[in-house]
Amino acid sequence: KSADTFGPTGPWLVTRDEIADPQNLSMWLDIDNKRYQDGSTKTMVYGVAFVVSYLSSFMSLQPGDIISTGRPPGVGMGQNPQVFLKPDDVMELGVEGLSCQRQEVVRG
Repeated sequence: KSADTFGPTGPWLVTRDEIADPQNLSMWLDIDNKRYQDGSTKTMVYGVAFVVSYLSSFMSLQPGDIISTGRPPGVGMGQNPQVFLKPDDVMELGVEGLSCQRQEVVRG
């Protein structure tokens, strides 16, 4: 999540009042129209409120800050056989109520 191009965000951010329950949002990721990740914020090890509270106990958080918390099950390395991104793959991912984003893998 820290390397260049590894943390795409968007297409927009929303405020807390626009999400009824941040602890109940489905998330998904498709590669070339095949679903690899399908999960929910319900299964987070630590809930959103706890993560924000914990982090704010030792660092300043400002409006608009982004906290990367992980991902749903189904990463390519855990597939059998393993699946890794390659040039021309198309990734589409989304979070319930927040739209989706689409990226095409290009050779760097």
